[in-house]
Amino acid sequence: MPNKDTEALPDLQFEREQLLEEQVIASFDGAPDDRTRYLLQSLVHHLHGFVREVRLTSREWDTAIMFLTEVGHITTDWRQEFILLSDVLGISMQTIGVNSPSSASTTEATVFGPFFVSDAPLIELGGDIGEGGKGEPCWVSGSVRGPDGTPVRNARIEVWEADDDGMYDVQRDGGQTYGRAHLFSDDAGEYRFWGLTPTPYPIPHDGPVGRLLEMVDRSPYRASHLHFMVTAEDYRPLVTHIFVDGDPYLATDSVFGVKESLVKTFVHHPAGTPTPDGREIPTSWSEVRFDIVLASLA
Repeated sequence: MPNKDTEALPDLQFEREQLLEEQVIASFDGAPDDRTRYLLQSLVHHLHGFVREVRLTSREWDTAIMFLTEVGHITTDWRQEFILLSDVLGISMQTIGVNSPSSASTTEATVFGPFFVSDAPLIELGGDIGEGGKGEPCWVSGSVRGPDGTPVRNARIEVWEADDDGMYDVQRDGGQTYGRAHLFSDDAGEYRFWGLTPTPYPIPHDGPVGRLLEMVDRSPYRASHLHFMVTAEDYRPLVTHIFVDGDPYLATDSVFGVKESLVKTFVHHPAGTPTPDGREIPTSWSEVRFDIVLASLA
């Protein structure tokens, strides 16, 4: 139901609501840190503005509190429901956009996601991150360069992805690691590894965030993607994905992570086709190139 016309409120009601907002904002005046004070006062201003604009009912607010409580209860060491909520509301992508100024010369950033693991194993160039995961092998190669084209040597490249079932290793029992690793670019800024051809999968939707999507008839599916996090001295850290051209969920990615510049062509090869590194693969396989351009810190 649309909100009631706030302009039709009696003057006394409007003044009381305005006064409460001002009192709450003023309560943070003594915060010793300027940034903290600014963040809290701006938050109060926008939250009160929302409540007043939509004329939020007590029942609706109680429902929201219970929803957030459920989000907290389902969150674990490996499942961060609050990140999922941030993702499906587009807040994660908006925050990334604010902190990653657009540049035509550098690789665009996108969402971090809830399944990163900081202690992923090290692999050599040309190694395999997909061992133990279900899916079609995929040869991934590319370069890491600065905005002026300078090769970035020894850049740390973290990669992680789901398997053909749409599951990350941390979602499975047994503690097996697959679909994730880190490696370093060579002296020419080049990198290469074997992974799995990305496939679409739903974000975890058996909890409150999933019910929210169902209630508003939104799909929980993410477009097929492979995660990257790249760090190097003198350059801004980059968190990004690449997406599969032709994927049916590119336009409806549940976390708004797709950017046109990150959609790449995955070339598929039949079984028996020679691979770039001479590896013998008894099944079909794919390959993709992703050249990364980092933004300078200066």
